[in-house]
Amino acid sequence: MPVFEYKALSRSGGVQTGQVDAGDRGEALRLLDRRGLQPVSLKQGASVVGGRSKKPAGGKDGARREAPRRGRDSKSEPPRPDAKAGRNGKSGSGDGGKDAVPEGPLKLKRAEVVLFTEELSDMLGAGLQLEPALKSMENRQELGTLKDVSERIRHQVRDGTNFSTALKRVSPSFGPLYCSLAAAGEASGALDTILKRQAHYLKTLAELQGRLILAMIYPAFLVLAGIGVSIVFVTILIPQLTILIEGAPGGRLPLPVKLLVVVADHLKVFWYVYVILLIAGGLFFKAWKDNEVNRPTWDRVKLKLPLLGPVIASRFYVQFLETMANLVGNGLPLLRALELSRDATQNLSLRSSLDDVIEQVGDGRSLSKAMIRTDSFPDLLVDMVSVGEQTGKIDLSLRRAAERFDKELQKNLDRIMALIMPTILIIMALMIGTMAYLMINAIFQTISNLNAR
Repeated sequence: MPVFEYKALSRSGGVQTGQVDAGDRGEALRLLDRRGLQPVSLKQGASVVGGRSKKPAGGKDGARREAPRRGRDSKSEPPRPDAKAGRNGKSGSGDGGKDAVPEGPLKLKRAEVVLFTEELSDMLGAGLQLEPALKSMENRQELGTLKDVSERIRHQVRDGTNFSTALKRVSPSFGPLYCSLAAAGEASGALDTILKRQAHYLKTLAELQGRLILAMIYPAFLVLAGIGVSIVFVTILIPQLTILIEGAPGGRLPLPVKLLVVVADHLKVFWYVYVILLIAGGLFFKAWKDNEVNRPTWDRVKLKLPLLGPVIASRFYVQFLETMANLVGNGLPLLRALELSRDATQNLSLRSSLDDVIEQVGDGRSLSKAMIRTDSFPDLLVDMVSVGEQTGKIDLSLRRAAERFDKELQKNLDRIMALIMPTILIIMALMIGTMAYLMINAIFQTISNLNAR
């Protein structure tokens, strides 16, 4: 049986070294986990043959030094539990009898995803390996559900699963974009940097949503008040005014008021039909855009929407440039970096453009020329990439371009936030002002007709 040499941290913070007999690396990690040891390094050493270990690479002296440690460790070895228990998150005596992690995917709130990403990126940036970092998060008392998530991800990583694949299996809350960026970070060796940027992106998104909610509180009250006033106009005031004007000598309703009365009477009878049609239309549109066949069309339409289209495009440029800068800066070939960046792109229309870029770069064209031929990238971005190619510092040029488009994205977002309030105010003023004008005009016409008689 193989013998694994380990160096690990104990619960008291001390460093322990020794050997452990295990069938494979995953079993060795599980055995150390049950002893309450957090591995720093684990290497396969001697193998046990016929109750004795083969001579290790260190020669006779090394054999004499290592054999006592191996014997001391294996003597206290508890019986190995069922492998399924380790995968399900059940801890042995080393974890203090902790309960098993619940089966099934774990749902996380956006704030929890941000906290997980920040904690993990900080630990990886401080020099910890992935599994010890997850173990440290698992032992934290204040993380709540993230303890279970960290434990389940750690178990899968320990058994040889990629971190990005483990994220997909453990929780759907991380999303395809998050998992694709994690895969890119694993491939480039810059997982801590990419996770830190992803945390910044998620915090920016949450901050934007918070700002949007705060900015929409007052307009929402205006909309509700406007709808309430409109209902009162249509159901009470206009019918009473109609009866009053028609009962007066020479009273006559203006044509716009007659049309408004007809519409009001129609809505009183058939309002539920329009509610049903509105709900059915919303469900049909959702089913249409979620269909894989229609997704490319919808993604193209989103890029052409006023105000929102530039925001979506700018967000893509920032994400693409930041990912490419990290991957290329960490030594990944340009073609592989493009493929990973494409996998992290959710908009199918933009992904198709990246497919064209990848095909042309694979044929030997430079990145800037491939971008020009696809006609999907702004001239400024192409120029900055071209400068990076000429100077041999394409990662720095990509990072500067990302900062430039990040500022552009913030401008687009601020522009949308600034336009929300006046747009709603204008719409409500036009709607209520039109009805008030029609009513006052009808009253003045009736008074004029009475005076003329």
